[in-house]
Amino acid sequence: MKIFSYSKQTISTEDIKSVTKILKSNFLTQGPTIEKFENKIKKFVKSKYAVAVNSATSGLHLSCLSLGLKKNDYLWTVPNSFVASSNCALYCGAKVDFVDINSKTWNIDEVLLEKKLLKTPKKKLPKILVAVHYAGEPVNLKKIYILSKKFNFKIIEDASHALGSKFQNDKIGNCKFSSATVFSFHPVKPITTGEGGMITTNNFQINKKLKSLRSHGIEKISFKNKKDSRLWYYEQTDLGFNYRMNDIEASLGISQIKNIDHFLKKRNDLATRYKKKLLSLPLKFQKTDPKNYSSYHLFTINLLKKNHIKNYNKIFNFLRNNKIFVQKHYILIYTHPFYRKLFKKLYLENSENFSSSVISLPLYPTLKLNEQDFIIKKLFEILKKIK
Repeated sequence: MKIFSYSKQTISTEDIKSVTKILKSNFLTQGPTIEKFENKIKKFVKSKYAVAVNSATSGLHLSCLSLGLKKNDYLWTVPNSFVASSNCALYCGAKVDFVDINSKTWNIDEVLLEKKLLKTPKKKLPKILVAVHYAGEPVNLKKIYILSKKFNFKIIEDASHALGSKFQNDKIGNCKFSSATVFSFHPVKPITTGEGGMITTNNFQINKKLKSLRSHGIEKISFKNKKDSRLWYYEQTDLGFNYRMNDIEASLGISQIKNIDHFLKKRNDLATRYKKKLLSLPLKFQKTDPKNYSSYHLFTINLLKKNHIKNYNKIFNFLRNNKIFVQKHYILIYTHPFYRKLFKKLYLENSENFSSSVISLPLYPTLKLNEQDFIIKKLFEILKKIK
């Protein structure tokens, strides 16, 4: 029986040829393909700079460092995300706090954010806010940007879900309202490089810092002074990391980005079809702004009936037993054992209600309509069984 993952990569013959070409070339890593891929991404999102890294997690870490996040500083984010959205602060020795989400959009609630900013002591206000575009639906960047100016914090967009998404008419990643944007190219994302990520920014100094930190903090002297004849010379100017993307991954990314519009259209079409076919069930869908465009990295539903929520495990396991590999996005960050040491009593109502009833259904470009119909049929079957 065929397995239906909640998402998966779409690899073409051209993708394989692209990777094979690099495998036969002189450079498997630290070659010219990296910059070519960076140029493709910055052109796609219309940013000034793009820096390729080995994961979005690394991208978030480097972005925090490049913005000067340090010990005793605060980073705020939402709890309905992958742990990397907050771990990046802890890597820097900083502290984390969480803002509740909007019960309809499942993104950060700007009203609750402002209330929290107003009542928080000055020494605990955020230096950085990580704004997560959940499932690909953009947060209201304009409203958050206005708050950032009023309360003096920087914005990093966690766009791991959102390559190709648009906030109104602007591509996510153009950094019109943020200092940096981080993308993920994990196999379940809109495009893949196997593993990998990208940071976009419009700030020259941030770009320079990112490129240094991703490669051990080492710079070639010839990059700094073109008149210097010592082509052999390099120096470590900062404590950096080995967060580089390799040419094999970059070549796959270059090939994949050619199909991004097709991938996103398929995802949007399937999401629209899910909503239409599931309309009669007691379910809640993510509220999307018609002025925006979502990449639909995920198609998530919230169970509405109390008895359905009570029997969440039964519903989840029934679908899994029928080879429908649904997923929970996400277990709230502050409820993980590691974070419970830091947040013993934290309870954010909207996030808790969301997480207790959320299920991600299979959504990817190669999902066939008859396969989607099978998934819908099984969801109807189990929800009607548990009244």
